[in-house]
Amino acid sequence: MIIVAELGQITFDTTTRVAISGLIVASVLAVRFFVRRYRERRDADLGTVRRLTLSTLIAGATALGVIGLLGVWGLTDSLNQAYGDLNLAGQFPQVVLSVVILGGAYALTDFLGQIIREIVSAGDSISDHQQEMLYRLTQLSIYSLAFLVVVGLFTENLGSLLVGAGFLGIVVGMAARQTLGAVLAGIVLMFSRPFEIGDWVVVGDHEGVVTNITIVNTRIRTFDGEHVTIPNDVVGGNPVLDRTKEDRLRIEVEVGIDYEDDPERAAEIAVEAARGVDNVLEMPSPQVVGKRFADSAVVLGVRYWIDNPSSRKRWRTRTGVIAAVHEAFAEEGITIPFPQRTHSAREGGVGVRLDAADDRGRGEEASDGGGDR
Repeated sequence: MIIVAELGQITFDTTTRVAISGLIVASVLAVRFFVRRYRERRDADLGTVRRLTLSTLIAGATALGVIGLLGVWGLTDSLNQAYGDLNLAGQFPQVVLSVVILGGAYALTDFLGQIIREIVSAGDSISDHQQEMLYRLTQLSIYSLAFLVVVGLFTENLGSLLVGAGFLGIVVGMAARQTLGAVLAGIVLMFSRPFEIGDWVVVGDHEGVVTNITIVNTRIRTFDGEHVTIPNDVVGGNPVLDRTKEDRLRIEVEVGIDYEDDPERAAEIAVEAARGVDNVLEMPSPQVVGKRFADSAVVLGVRYWIDNPSSRKRWRTRTGVIAAVHEAFAEEGITIPFPQRTHSAREGGVGVRLDAADDRGRGEEASDGGGDR
């Protein structure tokens, strides 16, 4: 370590500066980490004063860290010179007022956040997603207003500044139109509420349970255990199928019977078999409808309902109904045919032999006869 004393100042070598800088950064990060953990554990008990105190602690630790880094790297003289050029001493009242305005904006957003949480906990009219979106929009509005007021304290030409910001906003909007479209779609989803967190939905080619809804995207967990993130503009531009909205779901299982069997009797047997499966609702009761005439069977659709639908319950009941119908048809002599074809000769046309053994026998006789000749 090399320390040089010059005119009352302490100068460190590069290695020492890097080490001290790392220690300062680690200290600031440690303060932020422990404050965040404290907030997570005591979130319900924290009032506005405590929240402001914790925020002040983080801001103070960060400011001290910045000052320490400036001192270690010998930038204090440059900072003092910049301070003198800016003549901040003459603008001290504006600086104090700006700090008061920003602190008041933070306290106001925290207070409104507490009110929003109280309203949400008092009833089910607002979902967690709407609570988060409403709080973020309120926070953005208050901070934007406070920023404009602070900027107005330091400049008299606020109109020109707003015009320039408007042009900059247009350029940024054109460059990030897809992201802005997702944000606008997220706001629309907040008010339209087509689904909630925990719902079983189908969006385009993706099917699963909604795990999170943000202002930019929606996350779902598929039944294969995969997590899919879908931009909100894609969600808003595609039909959304919510299988849990009505707390019940109708499922259909197709089964074919032989053309020689009675469809009405087969339908009665299938209905009784479906009623005996666990988690199949009695009301609405299971029913069987005729679907179509297939190549080898008359296809029937066995329909039944389940409540509180989930993927596991759907596949469990579907497997149970298939097994029950198969067993009932076997006991009652109802045939479930497999694809087959019937060959026949046209009347007055060339005959068709179906016995391959006879053909082979005749061929052998012809060969033997040819040998004798």
